[in-house]
Amino acid sequence: MASTLKSLSTLIASIAISCTQFFCYAQVKQPVDYVDPFIGTSNSRWMLFPGVTQPNGMVKLSPDNQQGVWQGGYEYSIGSIHGFSFLHGWTMAGLLTMPANGDLTLKPGGADEPFKGANAGYHSRFRHEDEHASPGYYSVYLLDPEAKVELASTERAGYERITFAKDSTNRFMVSLNVPAEYGYDLKDAVITKVSNTEIQGYAKSSSAGFNDYTLCFVMQFSKPFQQFSGWVDQRETGSNTEVKGARDVGAYLTFPTSKQEQVIVRTGISFVSIDQARGNLKTESAGFNWDFDALVKHNRAAWNNILKTIEVDGGTEIDKKKFYTNFYRCFTAKMIMSDADGKYTDACENVQQLPAGRKAMIGGDAYWNTFWNLNLLWSLTTPDIVNQLVGTQLEMYEKTGWLSKGPAGIEYSGIMEGSHEMALMTSAYLKGIVKKDAGTAYLAMKKNVTVEPQNTCGGYPGNPKITDYAKLGYVPYEKGAASKTLDYAYDDWCVAQMAQLLHKNDDYNFFLKRSGSWKNAFDPQLKYVRPKGENGSFEPNFDLFSVNHFVEGNSWQYSLYVPHDIPGLVKFIDKDVLLKRIKTGFEKSESKKFAAHALDRTMGQSAEYYINQGNEVNMQAPYLFNYVGKPHLTQYYTRKILSTFYDASPYVGWNGDEDEGQMGAWFVTSALGLFEMNGGTSPDLKIDLTSPLFQHIKIKLDPAYYAGKVFEIKAYNNSPTNIYIQSARLNGKLLTENAISFKDIVKGGKLELFMTSKP
Repeated sequence: MASTLKSLSTLIASIAISCTQFFCYAQVKQPVDYVDPFIGTSNSRWMLFPGVTQPNGMVKLSPDNQQGVWQGGYEYSIGSIHGFSFLHGWTMAGLLTMPANGDLTLKPGGADEPFKGANAGYHSRFRHEDEHASPGYYSVYLLDPEAKVELASTERAGYERITFAKDSTNRFMVSLNVPAEYGYDLKDAVITKVSNTEIQGYAKSSSAGFNDYTLCFVMQFSKPFQQFSGWVDQRETGSNTEVKGARDVGAYLTFPTSKQEQVIVRTGISFVSIDQARGNLKTESAGFNWDFDALVKHNRAAWNNILKTIEVDGGTEIDKKKFYTNFYRCFTAKMIMSDADGKYTDACENVQQLPAGRKAMIGGDAYWNTFWNLNLLWSLTTPDIVNQLVGTQLEMYEKTGWLSKGPAGIEYSGIMEGSHEMALMTSAYLKGIVKKDAGTAYLAMKKNVTVEPQNTCGGYPGNPKITDYAKLGYVPYEKGAASKTLDYAYDDWCVAQMAQLLHKNDDYNFFLKRSGSWKNAFDPQLKYVRPKGENGSFEPNFDLFSVNHFVEGNSWQYSLYVPHDIPGLVKFIDKDVLLKRIKTGFEKSESKKFAAHALDRTMGQSAEYYINQGNEVNMQAPYLFNYVGKPHLTQYYTRKILSTFYDASPYVGWNGDEDEGQMGAWFVTSALGLFEMNGGTSPDLKIDLTSPLFQHIKIKLDPAYYAGKVFEIKAYNNSPTNIYIQSARLNGKLLTENAISFKDIVKGGKLELFMTSKP
């Protein structure tokens, strides 16, 4: 009997263990489960939103609750929502929807305006506990109309599932005048009733002085609406079939209900035509029809397929949450501008057709200093997207004559300094990601650094004042920011590397020599970058910490900014002087968590700020210790920035201007222990090493581009105290410097780091 009981006890224990193991297995988190789209959504840019998009999706469907202000869009600390708009691209907005009921109002309403009554807007209060978001899905319960809104999207179509309460006054508002971060002029707009289950329309807009675009849409409903009514300038037009106008144009559709009901709304968009919008909707809804949940499931898988290219183990749950959320953000701001069939509208507002081999036109904000981390992250995890980004640049050059440093709307924005799309292109060719059209790419790049740009299709491409730079060896402060010289020297370097790749030796030698022009920006006595006039004299009233004559930074920061020639910078300034300089800067910046908000914009102010992780100019700074013989300080400060500058809350997230994913990419690559100082633009493809955040990392390589399958990083005894690399081995071979090559990674293999608590 005792034996039988013992056997039974063993069996029960065995079952319990198996059940426990099964339960744990069932509960294992996927990378997508760690993403929190609310992180950083307070005090953030228009392009950083909690709503839904596909990787680089055209549709970016998300709640808005601010008026047309800088950093507009969704603000986490505001407890209301005035609608859900379809575009959250840089300088691009349009098409907002919102369920409403009760008294009719034709304005969205501000956060400090009434929610009920004749003077109210159609905005609504909500509670964060009734709001949920994950990649590809968003939901919120709106208190005032007592309606639940759920969002999902394909690349070019948005899905909304509205659960209406029992109410005879239920309405679905559609507005083409959307409060956004960048104001825009709505020049011409139309909404037309096609049937009692479909409307269509367009909105011609102009934004930021360069971006003209027409947003076309087709909106279909799973259930018939009862009435169509349009408005212009908050006044009903009386038409029940079509509304036309400018500035403020909208329509509302009525859905009276005798019980709680769900209505699914699916909307295809295009920047070409209404027919193209209908084609996008037909193509991309084919696999889902009206099955909202199937689309959500698909979105989860699509995002997870990107995120699981990097697996991390060890570290805390918060570390993983920050890691995968930052990873996610690297694919939410860029924006596909071409249709499912390859048609797109070019910078001159002509309709074009992508040739075979080019998948998509991808626009967005400038590639300003994104070369440090986004180039590396995209290259490692999504080389096919790199191919598409380079293809976009080549397509623009072939169709409208220039590359674009910031192709929002596939236009020539002229935004920011230098033409750092060329760094992405050079890196892509050197890494073997792109193999075709290298000659065309080179001609396009050479044009950027030799031809003075003129207004092209309403915008400004290329490098303004490149003729002054070529003549004088620098850009005088009367003609532009002193920091232009540094950007142009780096551009010269990129062109030189492409020339070498194509065996154009004379061009290589010429542009390589001119890439040394960065020295002309420095005062040779002070060894700081100092504004220099046309007559060759330095500005007399020099202020090391002023942003006058600099772009979103100061002289102290820009004096560390020579990404293509750090050894030359060390020699020029002097190794010991540079070490003391950056060591002092980091020590003085630690209490500010390495953020300097006063320098986020160029407004002429002066403030004693050193390290600014919150803007692109200065994000290479901790890796400079690798070049002055103090790699342990690189390891100390990168880990310190990962833990203090970056947060996992909606209210902080990033202490600065995260607009296009560079801040997110810095976290991801630095958490891997990797950094590309020159953006992957030298033949050796050098990658600096630092202390990784996790004990075990697997990077899964794309077999269509790379010979290797997996690259592993193992950091033995890694912990919050064991942050220093005592020794390192690559595939069993002892490393003698704090660097490896990109080529080493894509061959596959293992990097072993042996960690300790002392430098």
